[in-house]
Amino acid sequence: MITFTHIDSPVGPLLLAADEQGLRVIEFHAPRHPIPPGPHWRRGDHELLRAAQAQLDEYFAGTRHDFDLPLAPQGTAFQCEVWRTLASIPYGETISYAQLAARIGRPAAVRAVGAANGRNPLPIVLPCHRVIGSDGDLTGFGGGLPTKRFLLTLEGALPVDDDLFAAMN
Repeated sequence: MITFTHIDSPVGPLLLAADEQGLRVIEFHAPRHPIPPGPHWRRGDHELLRAAQAQLDEYFAGTRHDFDLPLAPQGTAFQCEVWRTLASIPYGETISYAQLAARIGRPAAVRAVGAANGRNPLPIVLPCHRVIGSDGDLTGFGGGLPTKRFLLTLEGALPVDDDLFAAMN
């Protein structure tokens, strides 16, 4: 059984879902690729959901740079490889999709890496927001580009935009 809850955050409501294997889903309010709840999903309390909320709260407060949660994302072998590699991108740094493809040993698979990045079921914790275009542009993000900009600004990877922070809080 997967237990889920909704929490408030500076980037809007987040859906968190977990089971005994680990955290399965973090989903923004209006995701580009929603993960439909199945019949085995139940709203409720779970120790891992409480831990995830506490760590996300610390992240948004600027006191947590790395997450320490058991993760159990579900995807293809390729997607999981991309998602594992996302975890190695340091807080406050960005890389391009081409660099991410090179890191997994598939430099020609830039589009496939971008597609896998877009299907990341654990954004923020597996920091897909830290992947940007080769020209430095902020490109697609399941939580929307204002959220991506907010997260990168929070981490110090972009200059502070007071208007954006005011709009998100």
